[in-house]
Amino acid sequence: MASTRWVRRLFGHPVGQAGGWLVAAGWAGAFPLVSQLANQVAWGWFAAPGYLLAAVLALTLPRGAGARAAAAAAGLGAVVLPLGALALTGRHQSEVTVVERSAALLLHTGSPYLPHPSHVVDYNPYLPAMSLFGLPRLLLGGAGPAVRVLGDARVWFAVAFLACLLAGWRLLRPGRALAAVLPLAVLTASPLIALALVVGGVDLPLIGVCCLGMALAERGRPLRTGLVLALACTLKWTAWPALPVALLLLHRRHGLRPALRAAVPALAVGGAVVAPFVLLHPRELYEQVVRFPLGLTAIRTPAGSPLPGKVLAGLGPFGHTLSLTLLCVGALAVAVWLPLHPPATAVAACDLLAAGLTVAFALAPAGRFGYLALPVVLVLWPRLAAAPGRLVPVPRRRPAQRRVPAVPKVSRDTVRTRE
Repeated sequence: MASTRWVRRLFGHPVGQAGGWLVAAGWAGAFPLVSQLANQVAWGWFAAPGYLLAAVLALTLPRGAGARAAAAAAGLGAVVLPLGALALTGRHQSEVTVVERSAALLLHTGSPYLPHPSHVVDYNPYLPAMSLFGLPRLLLGGAGPAVRVLGDARVWFAVAFLACLLAGWRLLRPGRALAAVLPLAVLTASPLIALALVVGGVDLPLIGVCCLGMALAERGRPLRTGLVLALACTLKWTAWPALPVALLLLHRRHGLRPALRAAVPALAVGGAVVAPFVLLHPRELYEQVVRFPLGLTAIRTPAGSPLPGKVLAGLGPFGHTLSLTLLCVGALAVAVWLPLHPPATAVAACDLLAAGLTVAFALAPAGRFGYLALPVVLVLWPRLAAAPGRLVPVPRRRPAQRRVPAVPKVSRDTVRTRE
Protein backbone atom coordinates (compact mmCIF):
# COMPACT_ATOMS: atom_id res chain seq x y z
CA MET A 1 0.00 0.00 0.00
CA ALA A 2 2.98 2.31 -0.48
CA SER A 3 1.24 4.08 -3.36
CA THR A 4 -1.83 4.73 -1.20
CA ARG A 5 0.33 6.18 1.58
CA TRP A 6 1.99 8.49 -0.95
CA VAL A 7 -1.39 9.67 -2.25
CA ARG A 8 -2.66 10.18 1.29
CA ARG A 9 0.41 12.17 2.23
CA LEU A 10 0.19 14.36 -0.87
CA PHE A 11 -3.52 15.12 -0.75
CA GLY A 12 -3.62 15.23 3.01
CA HIS A 13 -1.78 18.56 2.86
CA PRO A 14 -3.80 21.71 2.01
CA VAL A 15 -1.35 22.65 -0.74
CA GLY A 16 -1.75 19.25 -2.38
CA GLN A 17 -5.54 19.47 -2.14
CA ALA A 18 -5.57 22.98 -3.61
CA GLY A 19 -3.27 21.87 -6.42
CA GLY A 20 -5.57 18.99 -7.30
CA TRP A 21 -8.62 21.27 -7.44
CA LEU A 22 -6.71 23.78 -9.58
CA VAL A 23 -5.84 21.04 -12.07
CA ALA A 24 -9.52 20.08 -12.13
CA ALA A 25 -10.47 23.72 -12.71
CA GLY A 26 -8.10 23.92 -15.67
CA TRP A 27 -9.51 20.70 -17.08
CA ALA A 28 -13.11 21.92 -16.75
CA GLY A 29 -12.26 25.37 -18.08
CA ALA A 30 -10.88 23.85 -21.28
CA PHE A 31 -14.24 22.39 -22.33
CA PRO A 32 -15.90 25.74 -23.22
CA LEU A 33 -12.85 26.48 -25.38
CA VAL A 34 -12.28 23.20 -27.23
CA SER A 35 -15.39 21.03 -26.99
CA GLN A 36 -18.00 20.96 -29.73
CA LEU A 37 -20.61 19.30 -27.49
CA ALA A 38 -23.04 21.72 -25.86
CA ASN A 39 -23.59 19.62 -22.73
CA GLN A 40 -19.88 19.34 -22.04
CA VAL A 41 -19.47 23.08 -22.57
CA ALA A 42 -22.27 23.75 -20.07
CA TRP A 43 -20.61 21.43 -17.56
CA GLY A 44 -17.32 23.31 -17.93
CA TRP A 45 -18.96 26.69 -17.20
CA PHE A 46 -20.48 25.30 -14.00
CA ALA A 47 -17.57 23.14 -12.84
CA ALA A 48 -14.57 25.47 -13.29
CA PRO A 49 -15.75 28.09 -10.73
CA GLY A 50 -16.64 25.31 -8.29
CA TYR A 51 -13.17 23.83 -8.53
CA LEU A 52 -11.55 27.26 -8.09
CA LEU A 53 -13.62 27.89 -4.97
CA ALA A 54 -12.63 24.45 -3.68
CA ALA A 55 -8.94 25.32 -4.09
CA VAL A 56 -9.41 28.57 -2.15
CA LEU A 57 -11.27 26.84 0.68
CA ALA A 58 -8.67 24.08 0.93
CA LEU A 59 -5.93 26.69 1.41
CA THR A 60 -7.67 29.14 3.72
CA LEU A 61 -9.66 26.97 6.15
CA PRO A 62 -8.21 24.66 8.81
CA ARG A 63 -7.07 21.32 7.46
CA GLY A 64 -10.06 19.08 8.28
CA ALA A 65 -12.74 21.73 7.68
CA GLY A 66 -10.99 22.93 4.52
CA ALA A 67 -11.00 19.48 2.95
CA ARG A 68 -14.69 18.98 3.65
CA ALA A 69 -15.67 22.48 2.49
CA ALA A 70 -13.61 22.08 -0.70
CA ALA A 71 -15.27 18.76 -1.54
CA ALA A 72 -18.70 20.32 -0.95
CA ALA A 73 -17.92 23.31 -3.19
CA ALA A 74 -16.56 21.08 -5.94
CA GLY A 75 -19.56 18.76 -5.73
CA LEU A 76 -21.97 21.69 -5.89
CA GLY A 77 -20.28 23.26 -8.91
CA ALA A 78 -19.35 20.11 -10.83
CA VAL A 79 -22.30 17.82 -10.07
CA VAL A 80 -25.37 19.29 -8.37
CA LEU A 81 -25.83 22.55 -10.28
CA PRO A 82 -25.02 21.32 -13.83
CA LEU A 83 -26.97 18.08 -13.36
CA GLY A 84 -30.00 20.01 -12.10
CA ALA A 85 -29.78 22.53 -14.93
CA LEU A 86 -29.45 19.92 -17.66
CA ALA A 87 -32.13 17.68 -16.17
CA LEU A 88 -34.61 20.55 -15.92
CA THR A 89 -34.04 21.48 -19.56
CA GLY A 90 -34.03 17.88 -20.80
CA ARG A 91 -30.46 17.97 -22.09
CA HIS A 92 -28.25 14.88 -21.99
CA GLN A 93 -26.18 12.55 -24.11
CA SER A 94 -27.93 10.07 -26.36
CA GLU A 95 -27.39 7.09 -24.02
CA VAL A 96 -29.86 8.57 -21.51
CA THR A 97 -32.51 8.69 -24.25
CA VAL A 98 -31.68 5.11 -25.21
CA VAL A 99 -32.04 3.82 -21.65
CA GLU A 100 -35.27 5.68 -20.94
CA ARG A 101 -36.77 4.59 -24.27
CA SER A 102 -35.70 0.98 -23.68
CA ALA A 103 -37.76 0.88 -20.47
CA ALA A 104 -40.87 2.01 -22.35
CA LEU A 105 -40.21 -0.50 -25.13
CA LEU A 106 -39.71 -3.31 -22.63
CA LEU A 107 -43.07 -2.68 -20.96
CA HIS A 108 -45.04 -2.13 -24.16
CA THR A 109 -43.42 -4.60 -26.59
CA GLY A 110 -41.55 -7.05 -24.38
CA SER A 111 -38.17 -6.09 -25.86
CA PRO A 112 -35.89 -3.10 -25.11
CA TYR A 113 -34.63 -3.13 -28.72
CA LEU A 114 -36.15 -1.43 -31.74
CA PRO A 115 -36.64 -4.00 -34.52
CA HIS A 116 -35.43 -1.80 -37.39
CA PRO A 117 -32.98 0.91 -36.19
CA SER A 118 -32.27 3.56 -38.78
CA HIS A 119 -30.37 6.21 -36.76
CA VAL A 120 -27.60 6.10 -34.19
CA VAL A 121 -29.97 6.79 -31.29
CA ASP A 122 -32.16 3.87 -32.39
CA TYR A 123 -29.45 1.39 -31.36
CA ASN A 124 -29.43 0.06 -27.80
CA PRO A 125 -25.96 -1.40 -27.07
CA TYR A 126 -26.86 -2.42 -23.51
CA LEU A 127 -28.14 -5.66 -22.05
CA PRO A 128 -31.75 -5.87 -20.82
CA ALA A 129 -31.20 -5.01 -17.12
CA MET A 130 -29.99 -1.51 -18.07
CA SER A 131 -33.61 -0.69 -18.88
CA LEU A 132 -34.38 -0.68 -15.14
CA PHE A 133 -32.75 2.75 -14.86
CA GLY A 134 -35.28 4.11 -17.33
CA LEU A 135 -38.30 3.04 -15.30
CA PRO A 136 -38.43 6.18 -13.07
CA ARG A 137 -38.93 8.37 -16.13
CA LEU A 138 -41.64 6.07 -17.39
CA LEU A 139 -43.44 5.96 -14.03
CA LEU A 140 -43.04 9.61 -12.99
CA GLY A 141 -43.32 11.31 -16.36
CA GLY A 142 -42.02 14.85 -16.78
CA ALA A 143 -44.65 17.15 -15.27
CA GLY A 144 -43.01 19.59 -12.87
CA PRO A 145 -39.38 20.44 -12.11
CA ALA A 146 -38.96 17.97 -9.25
CA VAL A 147 -40.41 15.11 -11.27
CA ARG A 148 -38.22 15.92 -14.27
CA VAL A 149 -35.14 15.65 -12.06
CA LEU A 150 -36.22 12.58 -10.08
CA GLY A 151 -37.25 10.74 -13.21
CA ASP A 152 -33.94 11.36 -14.96
CA ALA A 153 -31.96 8.15 -15.45
CA ARG A 154 -28.73 9.98 -14.59
CA VAL A 155 -29.91 10.46 -11.01
CA TRP A 156 -30.41 6.72 -10.60
CA PHE A 157 -27.11 5.93 -12.30
CA ALA A 158 -25.47 8.09 -9.62
CA VAL A 159 -27.50 6.54 -6.77
CA ALA A 160 -26.47 3.02 -7.79
CA PHE A 161 -22.82 4.09 -8.14
CA LEU A 162 -22.66 5.75 -4.72
CA ALA A 163 -24.56 2.98 -2.93
CA CYS A 164 -22.31 0.23 -4.33
CA LEU A 165 -19.08 2.07 -3.48
CA LEU A 166 -20.27 2.78 0.06
CA ALA A 167 -21.28 -0.86 0.54
CA GLY A 168 -17.91 -2.02 -0.78
CA TRP A 169 -16.11 0.33 1.61
CA ARG A 170 -18.05 -1.07 4.59
CA LEU A 171 -17.07 -4.60 3.62
CA LEU A 172 -13.38 -3.82 3.18
CA ARG A 173 -13.20 -1.54 6.23
CA PRO A 174 -15.84 -2.67 8.76
CA GLY A 175 -16.89 -0.11 11.33
CA ARG A 176 -15.45 2.83 9.38
CA ALA A 177 -18.39 3.70 7.11
CA LEU A 178 -18.26 7.41 7.94
CA ALA A 179 -14.63 7.53 6.81
CA ALA A 180 -15.85 6.87 3.25
CA VAL A 181 -17.89 10.07 2.98
CA LEU A 182 -15.06 12.49 2.21
CA PRO A 183 -13.13 10.26 -0.25
CA LEU A 184 -16.36 9.38 -2.04
CA ALA A 185 -17.34 13.05 -2.26
CA VAL A 186 -13.92 13.93 -3.70
CA LEU A 187 -14.07 11.07 -6.21
CA THR A 188 -17.60 11.97 -7.33
CA ALA A 189 -16.75 15.67 -7.67
CA SER A 190 -13.58 14.95 -9.66
CA PRO A 191 -13.73 15.50 -13.43
CA LEU A 192 -13.31 11.74 -13.91
CA ILE A 193 -16.79 11.05 -12.51
CA ALA A 194 -18.55 14.42 -12.47
CA LEU A 195 -18.49 14.98 -16.23
CA ALA A 196 -19.75 11.47 -16.99
CA LEU A 197 -22.42 11.74 -14.31
CA VAL A 198 -23.75 15.09 -15.50
CA VAL A 199 -23.94 14.42 -19.24
CA GLY A 200 -24.65 10.68 -19.32
CA GLY A 201 -23.42 8.39 -16.56
CA VAL A 202 -24.51 5.09 -18.07
CA ASP A 203 -21.25 3.35 -17.04
CA LEU A 204 -21.41 4.44 -13.38
CA PRO A 205 -23.64 1.56 -12.15
CA LEU A 206 -21.28 -0.89 -13.83
CA ILE A 207 -18.31 0.60 -11.97
CA GLY A 208 -20.05 0.41 -8.61
CA VAL A 209 -21.38 -3.12 -9.06
CA CYS A 210 -17.96 -4.49 -10.09
CA CYS A 211 -16.27 -2.91 -7.05
CA LEU A 212 -18.96 -4.29 -4.74
CA GLY A 213 -18.70 -7.76 -6.27
CA MET A 214 -14.96 -7.97 -5.57
CA ALA A 215 -15.43 -6.77 -1.97
CA LEU A 216 -18.10 -9.42 -1.40
CA ALA A 217 -15.83 -12.10 -2.86
CA GLU A 218 -12.96 -11.15 -0.55
CA ARG A 219 -15.27 -11.31 2.49
CA GLY A 220 -16.51 -14.76 1.51
CA ARG A 221 -20.14 -13.95 0.64
CA PRO A 222 -20.60 -16.31 -2.34
CA LEU A 223 -24.38 -16.01 -2.81
CA ARG A 224 -24.33 -12.21 -2.69
CA THR A 225 -21.28 -12.17 -4.95
CA GLY A 226 -23.10 -14.26 -7.53
CA LEU A 227 -26.25 -12.12 -7.44
CA VAL A 228 -24.37 -8.82 -7.65
CA LEU A 229 -22.24 -10.01 -10.55
CA ALA A 230 -25.34 -11.39 -12.27
CA LEU A 231 -26.69 -7.84 -12.19
CA ALA A 232 -23.42 -6.52 -13.60
CA CYS A 233 -23.39 -9.07 -16.41
CA THR A 234 -26.94 -8.16 -17.44
CA LEU A 235 -26.17 -4.44 -17.65
CA LYS A 236 -23.37 -4.43 -20.20
CA TRP A 237 -21.13 -7.04 -21.77
CA THR A 238 -18.00 -5.27 -20.54
CA ALA A 239 -18.82 -6.60 -17.05
CA TRP A 240 -18.47 -10.24 -18.08
CA PRO A 241 -14.74 -10.47 -17.24
CA ALA A 242 -15.63 -9.55 -13.63
CA LEU A 243 -17.26 -12.94 -13.06
CA PRO A 244 -14.21 -15.21 -13.61
CA VAL A 245 -12.00 -12.79 -11.67
CA ALA A 246 -14.35 -12.86 -8.66
CA LEU A 247 -14.67 -16.66 -8.84
CA LEU A 248 -10.89 -17.08 -8.81
CA LEU A 249 -10.68 -14.73 -5.83
CA LEU A 250 -13.28 -16.79 -3.95
CA HIS A 251 -11.53 -20.03 -4.87
CA ARG A 252 -8.15 -18.85 -3.66
CA ARG A 253 -9.35 -17.33 -0.39
CA HIS A 254 -12.24 -19.59 0.59
CA GLY A 255 -12.05 -22.78 -1.50
CA LEU A 256 -13.85 -24.47 -4.36
CA ARG A 257 -17.31 -24.76 -2.81
CA PRO A 258 -17.78 -21.01 -2.19
CA ALA A 259 -16.64 -20.34 -5.76
CA LEU A 260 -19.25 -22.78 -7.08
CA ARG A 261 -21.91 -21.29 -4.78
CA ALA A 262 -21.24 -17.94 -6.44
CA ALA A 263 -21.01 -19.27 -9.98
CA VAL A 264 -24.37 -21.07 -9.92
CA PRO A 265 -26.59 -18.07 -9.03
CA ALA A 266 -24.55 -15.75 -11.25
CA LEU A 267 -25.02 -17.96 -14.29
CA ALA A 268 -28.59 -18.92 -13.41
CA VAL A 269 -29.89 -15.41 -12.74
CA GLY A 270 -27.86 -13.83 -15.54
CA GLY A 271 -29.01 -16.49 -17.96
CA ALA A 272 -32.63 -16.14 -16.85
CA VAL A 273 -32.52 -12.41 -17.59
CA VAL A 274 -30.74 -12.56 -20.96
CA ALA A 275 -31.96 -15.90 -22.36
CA PRO A 276 -35.54 -14.79 -23.21
CA PHE A 277 -34.20 -11.99 -25.40
CA VAL A 278 -31.63 -14.30 -27.02
CA LEU A 279 -34.42 -16.73 -27.90
CA LEU A 280 -37.17 -14.27 -28.85
CA HIS A 281 -35.19 -11.36 -30.29
CA PRO A 282 -31.83 -12.82 -31.37
CA ARG A 283 -31.34 -10.62 -34.44
CA GLU A 284 -32.00 -7.33 -32.62
CA LEU A 285 -29.80 -8.27 -29.65
CA TYR A 286 -26.91 -9.47 -31.81
CA GLU A 287 -27.07 -6.47 -34.12
CA GLN A 288 -27.29 -3.83 -31.40
CA VAL A 289 -25.37 -5.33 -28.46
CA VAL A 290 -22.56 -7.08 -30.35
CA ARG A 291 -22.11 -5.69 -33.85
CA PHE A 292 -22.89 -2.02 -33.18
CA PRO A 293 -20.27 -1.47 -30.40
CA LEU A 294 -17.67 -3.25 -32.55
CA GLY A 295 -18.36 -0.97 -35.51
CA LEU A 296 -19.70 -3.76 -37.72
CA THR A 297 -23.05 -2.18 -38.59
CA ALA A 298 -23.83 0.17 -41.46
CA ILE A 299 -24.45 2.96 -38.93
CA ARG A 300 -21.32 3.46 -36.86
CA THR A 301 -21.27 4.29 -33.16
CA PRO A 302 -20.35 7.93 -32.42
CA ALA A 303 -18.00 6.80 -29.62
CA GLY A 304 -14.50 7.75 -30.59
CA SER A 305 -11.13 8.84 -29.21
CA PRO A 306 -7.58 8.59 -30.59
CA LEU A 307 -7.05 5.21 -28.92
CA PRO A 308 -5.08 2.55 -30.85
CA GLY A 309 -8.10 0.46 -31.82
CA LYS A 310 -10.06 3.46 -33.06
CA VAL A 311 -7.09 4.74 -35.05
CA LEU A 312 -6.61 1.34 -36.70
CA ALA A 313 -10.32 1.03 -37.48
CA GLY A 314 -10.18 4.40 -39.23
CA LEU A 315 -7.66 3.06 -41.76
CA GLY A 316 -10.25 0.97 -43.57
CA PRO A 317 -11.37 -2.68 -43.59
CA PHE A 318 -7.86 -4.03 -43.04
CA GLY A 319 -7.30 -1.73 -40.06
CA HIS A 320 -10.68 -2.64 -38.61
CA THR A 321 -9.89 -6.35 -38.91
CA LEU A 322 -6.48 -5.77 -37.35
CA SER A 323 -8.11 -3.93 -34.45
CA LEU A 324 -10.50 -6.83 -33.79
CA THR A 325 -7.63 -9.31 -34.07
CA LEU A 326 -5.54 -7.43 -31.52
CA LEU A 327 -8.59 -7.22 -29.25
CA CYS A 328 -9.00 -11.01 -29.37
CA VAL A 329 -5.27 -11.56 -28.79
CA GLY A 330 -5.35 -9.22 -25.79
CA ALA A 331 -8.40 -10.99 -24.35
CA LEU A 332 -6.69 -14.36 -24.82
CA ALA A 333 -3.53 -13.14 -23.09
CA VAL A 334 -5.50 -11.92 -20.08
CA ALA A 335 -7.46 -15.20 -19.99
CA VAL A 336 -4.19 -17.19 -19.90
CA TRP A 337 -2.60 -14.93 -17.27
CA LEU A 338 -5.57 -14.97 -14.90
CA PRO A 339 -5.58 -18.66 -13.81
CA LEU A 340 -1.80 -18.62 -13.43
CA HIS A 341 -1.89 -15.60 -11.11
CA PRO A 342 -5.24 -15.71 -9.28
CA PRO A 343 -5.91 -12.69 -7.06
CA ALA A 344 -5.77 -13.04 -3.27
CA THR A 345 -7.46 -9.75 -2.32
CA ALA A 346 -10.15 -7.46 -3.64
CA VAL A 347 -7.45 -4.93 -4.53
CA ALA A 348 -5.56 -7.49 -6.63
CA ALA A 349 -8.79 -8.67 -8.26
CA CYS A 350 -9.80 -5.15 -9.20
CA ASP A 351 -6.30 -4.50 -10.55
CA LEU A 352 -6.54 -7.58 -12.81
CA LEU A 353 -10.00 -6.61 -13.99
CA ALA A 354 -8.85 -3.05 -14.63
CA ALA A 355 -5.88 -4.29 -16.68
CA GLY A 356 -8.09 -6.49 -18.83
CA LEU A 357 -10.66 -3.76 -19.42
CA THR A 358 -7.96 -1.23 -20.28
CA VAL A 359 -6.64 -3.58 -22.96
CA ALA A 360 -10.17 -4.06 -24.30
CA PHE A 361 -11.01 -0.36 -24.36
CA ALA A 362 -7.69 0.58 -25.94
CA LEU A 363 -7.94 -1.98 -28.73
CA ALA A 364 -11.68 -1.83 -29.42
CA PRO A 365 -12.60 -0.31 -32.80
CA ALA A 366 -14.96 2.18 -31.15
CA GLY A 367 -13.45 3.15 -27.80
CA ARG A 368 -13.41 6.49 -26.04
CA PHE A 369 -11.57 8.00 -23.09
CA GLY A 370 -14.72 8.04 -20.94
CA TYR A 371 -14.65 4.24 -20.78
CA LEU A 372 -11.34 4.42 -18.89
CA ALA A 373 -13.18 5.72 -15.81
CA LEU A 374 -14.10 2.10 -15.06
CA PRO A 375 -10.52 0.76 -14.72
CA VAL A 376 -9.35 3.93 -12.93
CA VAL A 377 -12.00 3.62 -10.21
CA LEU A 378 -11.38 -0.13 -9.98
CA VAL A 379 -7.74 0.58 -9.17
CA LEU A 380 -8.38 3.53 -6.87
CA TRP A 381 -11.46 2.86 -4.73
CA PRO A 382 -10.75 -0.65 -3.30
CA ARG A 383 -7.20 0.46 -2.56
CA LEU A 384 -8.45 3.44 -0.55
CA ALA A 385 -11.06 1.34 1.23
CA ALA A 386 -8.60 -1.39 2.20
CA ALA A 387 -5.84 0.98 3.33
CA PRO A 388 -5.57 1.89 7.01
CA GLY A 389 -5.89 5.49 8.14
CA ARG A 390 -7.57 8.49 6.56
CA LEU A 391 -7.22 9.96 3.10
CA VAL A 392 -7.29 13.45 4.62
CA PRO A 393 -5.85 13.38 8.14
CA VAL A 394 -7.47 15.37 10.88
CA PRO A 395 -5.11 17.42 13.05
CA ARG A 396 -4.38 15.62 16.26
CA ARG A 397 -4.95 17.29 19.55
CA ARG A 398 -2.21 16.99 22.06
CA PRO A 399 -3.43 15.04 25.04
CA ALA A 400 -3.69 17.07 28.20
CA GLN A 401 -0.80 16.38 30.51
CA ARG A 402 -1.79 15.13 33.92
CA ARG A 403 -0.37 17.12 36.73
CA VAL A 404 1.47 15.08 39.30
CA PRO A 405 1.03 16.52 42.80
CA ALA A 406 4.24 17.75 44.26
CA VAL A 407 5.72 15.63 47.04
CA PRO A 408 6.49 17.74 50.13
CA LYS A 409 10.11 17.82 51.08
CA VAL A 410 10.98 16.24 54.37
CA SER A 411 13.74 17.84 56.33
CA ARG A 412 16.50 15.90 58.06
CA ASP A 413 15.35 17.10 61.50
CA THR A 414 11.89 15.61 60.91
CA VAL A 415 13.42 12.27 59.93
CA ARG A 416 15.58 12.23 63.04
CA THR A 417 12.57 13.05 65.24
CA ARG A 418 10.61 10.13 63.77
CA GLU A 419 13.50 7.83 64.38
